[in-house]
Amino acid sequence: MMRRMIIAALIAGGLLAAGCSSGGHGRAVYLLMDTSGTYTKELDRANAIVNYLLGTLRTGDSLAVARIDSASFNENDIVARVTFDGQPSKANDQKRAFRNAMTDFFDNMHAAQYTDISGGLLQAGEWLDERDAAERHVLIFSDLQQELPPGHKRDFELPLKNTHVVALNVAKLRPDQVDPQRYLQRVEEWRERVERAGGTFRVVNDLSRLQGLLKTS
Repeated sequence: MMRRMIIAALIAGGLLAAGCSSGGHGRAVYLLMDTSGTYTKELDRANAIVNYLLGTLRTGDSLAVARIDSASFNENDIVARVTFDGQPSKANDQKRAFRNAMTDFFDNMHAAQYTDISGGLLQAGEWLDERDAAERHVLIFSDLQQELPPGHKRDFELPLKNTHVVALNVAKLRPDQVDPQRYLQRVEEWRERVERAGGTFRVVNDLSRLQGLLKTS
């Protein structure tokens, strides 16, 4: 019953959003979800983000959701992707299919051993380049603690020019409780890396306030 209510709400939101065009090439949003270690316990909250995006994005907009795992520079890590059709009925069908794909993912997900955030951001940048959207957004649902498998190299410039990057639900790790500076430094290092690539960066930890998630200023 709850699942039917969620789908009905998404369809209603989609109909309202589809009534007006987003103009230009619209928006493209890429959501990266950390699937490593204990952070998988946080992924129930990611459902709220997916629901918000499906209810907010309009016809002509694009959406992709991908997992962050041990080696994230891989198209196989993209769980679902779509560009919403110009016809409201088709766009609503796409939203319903997207929601079903996400439900299957959450039901069958396995935790990854490592956390390749850089590879996920590189994949996100390439996908956004292919969309040629007027607005580019990357949402990172993660504690921002990168841990790479032996031999993996991720010292490269990220393709995030003119991209709005939002870090969501940046959980405090156990060592952060002892030394909060570790948390602040981790966030600042990602901010510097995104801004060096020409993007913007902010943190949103209060997931009860998603209305301004895609704001650009």
